[in-house]
Amino acid sequence: MRYQGASALVSGGASGLGAATVRRLSEAGIACTILDRDAGRAGELAASLGPAASYAAGDVTDPEVVAGAVEKASQAGPLRIVVNCAGIGWAMRTVGRDGTPHDLEAFKNVISVNLIGSFNVIRLAASAMSKTEPLKDGERGVIVNTASVAAFEGQVGQVAYSASKGGIVGMTVPVARDLSVAGIRVLAIAPGLMDTPMLALLPEDQRKAMASGIPFPKRLGSPEDYAELVVDLCESSYLNGEVIRLDGALRLQPK
Repeated sequence: MRYQGASALVSGGASGLGAATVRRLSEAGIACTILDRDAGRAGELAASLGPAASYAAGDVTDPEVVAGAVEKASQAGPLRIVVNCAGIGWAMRTVGRDGTPHDLEAFKNVISVNLIGSFNVIRLAASAMSKTEPLKDGERGVIVNTASVAAFEGQVGQVAYSASKGGIVGMTVPVARDLSVAGIRVLAIAPGLMDTPMLALLPEDQRKAMASGIPFPKRLGSPEDYAELVVDLCESSYLNGEVIRLDGALRLQPK
């Protein structure tokens, strides 16, 4: 790991994609700070990883909470890795079959957490990263955001989620350009059907049916697949301003 000895901040790091990322980065010698609303789960994960890991409880939309998490991460070492995994979903049509319009507050909430929350972490973490000593190639670190294949092929009822993830895709290049002067790379991963705690609640027959529609490999993506890609992005110093699909060549159908 080219950032060994540095620190990382992972939002939504207490479960799913975030937790796998925290574990993988910790194995690579990175001091990880977990930012998550679930204080209990975040604390348990941090404790299992040893004294180099820590956590901050709270919401990514709260500037004070995020600033505190950034400060905690910066105290553990030069902050060089930020991974945004915090996110929520919501299923509702723009207009229901009975003519009911989409709940506006629900739409706002999804945008607030997934898009505005990610940018809140980006802006505060990038400010701290810009003050660190650059590596020999002038790089100070990398920010990896989580989009989704739904940003490109949103399904029926995914309008809020797709809009929020489309925003992640849309800001990748301009944020990368903004932060180029500080030597900070910005990337996004667009996962497909991932075997996260949310999908684990589905019956096994439904899970198998979902996996059967993936060209190859014919399985749900694992959080570890995501975490390995994060590490690869950290290592690839010329990769910047890119959105990478992690989906087994899946293309979502309308339903």
